[in-house]
Amino acid sequence: MTVRSAALLAALMLAGSAAPPAAANPVDPPGMLTFGGLQRSYVLHVPPAPQFGLVINLHGAGMTGADQAALTNYNAVADRFGFVVAYPNGVDLTWADGRGASVPDRQGVDDVGFLSALIERLTRDFAIPPGRVFVTGMSAGGFMANRLACDRADLIAAAAPVAGTLGAGVPCAPSRPVSMLLIHGTGDAVVPFDGGPMVGRGGPSEIISAPALAERWRQADACPGPFVTQAAAGPVQRIDAAGCAGGTEVALVRIDGGGHIWPSALDASAMSAQFFASH
Repeated sequence: MTVRSAALLAALMLAGSAAPPAAANPVDPPGMLTFGGLQRSYVLHVPPAPQFGLVINLHGAGMTGADQAALTNYNAVADRFGFVVAYPNGVDLTWADGRGASVPDRQGVDDVGFLSALIERLTRDFAIPPGRVFVTGMSAGGFMANRLACDRADLIAAAAPVAGTLGAGVPCAPSRPVSMLLIHGTGDAVVPFDGGPMVGRGGPSEIISAPALAERWRQADACPGPFVTQAAAGPVQRIDAAGCAGGTEVALVRIDGGGHIWPSALDASAMSAQFFASH
């Protein structure tokens, strides 16, 4: 055996000896969680530094958790901020976000319940402090991130949906204020910035606009004043409502001409992580 191979073997043995975090349910293997009669799965990234918080990062329709990790490069950002990141997999590669425009929605899948159970497991396993759970997502994942913030504000401190709003008929009455960072391009041909009808992978739906969503959250968070427009940086313009109830903030980042993408020029991953770290 060469010195190099011996060193590699020793490293593997040492890594294998590290005790994994306790499982929430001893029946479920790592990366799996049984909920609602379904065995659900997720990809998990744990930073080398102490865990500062938990980010749930939700994929778009037709994608997987692994795809979302690759698309957003969130692991690298999470390592800088000390975030544990979970990338759950949706049923039929999408989410039951309440619009009725997906297979899991029509089948009655409880994704709010699944994600809540996943959060409860991971916060226990990694001793995540209260108030340090965040959610982001792209497209259908953005819709689901909004719904989770609406329905489980008791679990979510801040959310950053990208290219996703909320179904026009989906109720949103959060039990407590939630900081929101909304990122959306005005040229999005899949999820229209101005709302109205859209046709996604699972069928048609009616959605609210990005500005209407921002205003809904401004009111829900009892922000004392109107949005303030920040200085534009090229095609990127940001409006903010700060000093909201519980120290929350609502921001809409509008990308003029931006399409249906996870923005890299302004680095949506770093922007959302910084927003989470501040709330």
